[in-house]
Amino acid sequence: MSHYYRLVVSCPDRVGIVARVSSFIAQQGGSITEASQHSDLETGCFFMRYEILADSVGMSVEALRDAFAPVASEFNMQWSLVDTQHRRRVVLMVSRESHCLVDLLYRWQAGELDCDIVGVISNHDDMRSLTEWYGIPYHHVPVDPDNKQVSFAKVQAEIDSARADCVVLARYMQILPPELCARYAGRVINIHHSFLPSFAGAKPYHQAYQRGVKLIGATCHYVTEELDAGPIIEQDIHRVSHCHTPTDLVRFGRDVEKAVLARGLRWHLEDRVLVHGNKTVVFS
Repeated sequence: MSHYYRLVVSCPDRVGIVARVSSFIAQQGGSITEASQHSDLETGCFFMRYEILADSVGMSVEALRDAFAPVASEFNMQWSLVDTQHRRRVVLMVSRESHCLVDLLYRWQAGELDCDIVGVISNHDDMRSLTEWYGIPYHHVPVDPDNKQVSFAKVQAEIDSARADCVVLARYMQILPPELCARYAGRVINIHHSFLPSFAGAKPYHQAYQRGVKLIGATCHYVTEELDAGPIIEQDIHRVSHCHTPTDLVRFGRDVEKAVLARGLRWHLEDRVLVHGNKTVVFS
């Protein structure tokens, strides 16, 4: 796999940003292999993502950060510069539905996700044998409905112990407490069906069948304190008709959920998602 430095920038929009950043990289001998930028005309914000061939620069990522800092200050940038050789550490969380977990573990083993999956946390013990077959530590942390604070303190301890860069709720059917959402802001990714708020609660696909919906879908988003209302990373749909049964809708929904979650996680790992308020810019 090629070795890149990845530069991601957001800042107030003005003339000359692309020219200044590109000139800086050229002055270091850097070869830009991928470039994306977007100007938000409503808010006056500018977003940029560059991939730079690391060997062309001839310096460490730390040295390049130091050299770029004056440019960032000049344009009042919020920015990050990462080395793709540093693989993100990912913790997956799951309850009893396995489709998203199975899909992510397969994609990870197949090399489709550039990360290290360093643990799986679950409030049930159902997925232990599957997880351990992949050689990944499994942490069973039951959630006591009468004392959730203690349970989530254990969850937080497991995430911290794993030194996780990212947490993925792969159909984890518990609501994270506000303090956990704040602690890992911008680093927790969730997936859910796109019927909310219309068909909340149990058996949403059966509710949708009774209502005669024609589209089902899934939403991948960052987790915030407001339930299922964080910045959206990716969505997709599947068309259904009167011919399909509730079982069909559940099957289609699982397919959409796992595909949307995998794309969202991949884009996050590749620094393609820039959060802008409660929206995102996704350079997919």
